[in-house]
Amino acid sequence: MMYKGIIFDFDGTIADTLPLCFYSFKEIFKRYDQIDLSSEEIVQMFGPSEIGIIQQNLKATNQIERAIEEYYFHYDQAHDEYVSFDINMMQLVDGLRKEGYKLGIFTGKGRRSFDISMRKLQLEHLFDATITGDDVLKPKPDPEGIYKILDNMGLEKSQFLFVGDSNADIEAGNRAGIDTVAVSWFPGSHSNFAQIPKYYCDQIDQFRKIIK
Repeated sequence: MMYKGIIFDFDGTIADTLPLCFYSFKEIFKRYDQIDLSSEEIVQMFGPSEIGIIQQNLKATNQIERAIEEYYFHYDQAHDEYVSFDINMMQLVDGLRKEGYKLGIFTGKGRRSFDISMRKLQLEHLFDATITGDDVLKPKPDPEGIYKILDNMGLEKSQFLFVGDSNADIEAGNRAGIDTVAVSWFPGSHSNFAQIPKYYCDQIDQFRKIIK
């Protein structure tokens, strides 16, 4: 097979967790800054981990630590309500692993929220390496996290794919010198990519055709 390793983004790629992220951030900014943010305004804050987003954007700076803890409370408590795992995605990831692919995740999420989602969606056993926003000095679109996974797995760049749903994902993969797949297979995903991927998928089952 042409590819031997696949690195996935998490939010909006492996799981449709963005509605949960939006809900949790909206609760925090409404409580502490008394403002109602739109999902689009929250997207503009993306890049750092959740802690970084709150530290950089919350005006009530004397409440940052409390707000961070409350964010994680909302994220955990509302997870089952906002996130349902797509059985097609589970079958894809499980099948890839059984076929011998090395699988990794590079996400901008903090380790704490990432672990909550991995546990609740029962995904912990499926990936060989995971890098979160807490594990890098430079967030996407910097490719630092991709390099860490490449070093961990010991494969050549040409043997990897990086799969993501945002321009930052595609730019990170392109800058790392590996083939990229832009996806928009969850509700609410956008399909306008300023960065040019090698492949594009709007259905999970299309991904199989790319790696054949």
